Amino acid sequence: MLCGFDDDLAKQATAASNRIRGLLTQIHPALELVIGPHLDHPVMAELLRKYPAPEALRRAGQSRVSAFMAKSAPRAGRRWAEEIFTALGEQSVVVAGTGAAGVVLPQLAAQLAQLRTSRAEVLTQVEAIVEAHPLHELLTSMPAVGVRTEARIPTEVIGKEFKTAGHLGSYSGFAPVTWRSGTAIRGDHSSRKGNKILKGAFFLSAFASLKDPTSRTYYDRKRAEGKRHNQALIALARRRCDVLFAMLRDGALYQVPKTKAA
Repeated sequence: MLCGFDDDLAKQATAASNRIRGLLTQIHPALELVIGPHLDHPVMAELLRKYPAPEALRRAGQSRVSAFMAKSAPRAGRRWAEEIFTALGEQSVVVAGTGAAGVVLPQLAAQLAQLRTSRAEVLTQVEAIVEAHPLHELLTSMPAVGVRTEARIPTEVIGKEFKTAGHLGSYSGFAPVTWRSGTAIRGDHSSRKGNKILKGAFFLSAFASLKDPTSRTYYDRKRAEGKRHNQALIALARRRCDVLFAMLRDGALYQVPKTKAA
């Protein structure tokens, strides 16, 4: 239930973020190019709540905005403030609807901040539950298995019977499907079936695991074979799914594969 609620909050946060970026693009494209990519940082929502329109930022001045942002983003705040005022200087025309956007933007920013606060509160509850789960140590021994991924595995896997790693991979939506049309065969592609929640969790975990040397080596090898980024990530996610199956089957913690001697 908590995981499902977290999914709902994530979708709402994404919608609010996209709406903010859409409004900024309409009234000041250059400003959106600076603020939009960093909306995941809380300081940007705070900035839009305090200075919701280009003119409000200009009136405040770069020094004040820089000091304001540096409080929440000590490393990047001043640099972002400089980029914001550079962007403000690239447009002198006031677009129709800017005033209305100045009314909507702070409300959207407040909504985005509240949604993120709610997600953090839910995550705290989920973390307490998964830490008390018997499989906590086993699951977290695998690189890049965070709280949300760890929560998804018991809710989506435990209690179901998977006789082979291939069975779990198919259930998770990682079994390759051959595209056919009449007598034409155009190779394999990722299945659109399976448990989409579990597939998404494995995919994001695989992406996060690229910092792990073993996962990175496997990903790079798939890229060298000609696979695109997403294809290589899916292959990595499937490999990690196989490893997880073995860990659950044997009740064993994750172990780094031994490299073969040259």
